[in-house]
Amino acid sequence: MVKEKTELDAMASGAEELRIDGFDHVEFYVGNALQAAYYYHKGFGFDVVGYRGPETGVRDTASYVLKQNNVTLVLTSALHPGHPIAEHVHRHGDGVKCIGMKVQDARKTYETAISRGAKGVGNPVEYKGEDGAYVSASVQTYGDTIHTFVERKDYTGAFAPDYKGKKKSAGNIGLTYIDHIVGNVEAQRMESWVDFYKKVFGFYIYQYFDAKDISTQYSALVSKVMANKSGTIKLPINEPAPGVGKSQIQEYLDYYLAPGVQHIAIGTKDIIATVAQLRDRGIDFLTVPHSYYEALPERVGKIDEDIDELERHGILVDRESEGYLLQIFTKTVEDRPTLFFEIIQRKGAQGFGKGNFKALFEAVEREQAARGNL
Repeated sequence: MVKEKTELDAMASGAEELRIDGFDHVEFYVGNALQAAYYYHKGFGFDVVGYRGPETGVRDTASYVLKQNNVTLVLTSALHPGHPIAEHVHRHGDGVKCIGMKVQDARKTYETAISRGAKGVGNPVEYKGEDGAYVSASVQTYGDTIHTFVERKDYTGAFAPDYKGKKKSAGNIGLTYIDHIVGNVEAQRMESWVDFYKKVFGFYIYQYFDAKDISTQYSALVSKVMANKSGTIKLPINEPAPGVGKSQIQEYLDYYLAPGVQHIAIGTKDIIATVAQLRDRGIDFLTVPHSYYEALPERVGKIDEDIDELERHGILVDRESEGYLLQIFTKTVEDRPTLFFEIIQRKGAQGFGKGNFKALFEAVEREQAARGNL
């Protein structure tokens, strides 16, 4: 059963919403930032725009900043085996460490979050120089994932202090903004994290999907989407549900060895053109059978796109009362079956493709079966 936009849940918690303007960046901890940057530059069409490392005075890590329109990724690796980042990668593999959030007042946002029970993992750090002011502070969330509040109202430097500008263009392929970021948590732990986002962030449950919504004959999951009222931040939280086989969420937890970010959904204004370029660049996507497209006209009605073209690229479609959306999911982008990406185009619809859940789950299960993990 799907329940939508239950803002009363947040109001009932008594928590005033933290003022968060949107996603600022996503930082990955990786084994080799140079090579990871090459992958996202060549494969996903991100420009390399910044660097921090020994050449900028930082002796123990290296970071590359990649940007495409309003999407910013930071790839960071350790330069010494005993560094905490090296230990993080050894345990989890490459993955998302930090979800950066734009705020007007990082210090106040951090102090409010701490007063409501959040655990601080990075006290406010302020920089003032000729390129303006920059403030950031971080709190702990599920697993080893953190949220960093970033204030850069008048900052004109290269991403953040200690970074220098770098320009390596990849050719814009139309990825425009971060639509949502999905986290996987252990069974019976979703509700506690829902409460965390209500009480600490003042977020509300935007949508709720139970095991009947997201299931096949083998596996299932439960999901609640936490969001701010403006809709600039959406954070679905998944937990595995009992089934005959192993849920994709449990497979993630088995390999990541902790809760963490499962996928990042990135918006585009022309999904067919974007996916065509991603395929040309070597990005692999999940596939769905021909029968899905045979049933599509009756299920979603009239759409602007040619169905044969959608089938050629493996793009899914779902209709809601406000319109429809188009989406597609990459295969996992790490050797461990953990992180993947979603490409999404919204044409009025503001949901998450409930009508595609079964087809998506079956596609994931085919990959699980190939790995011997279903």
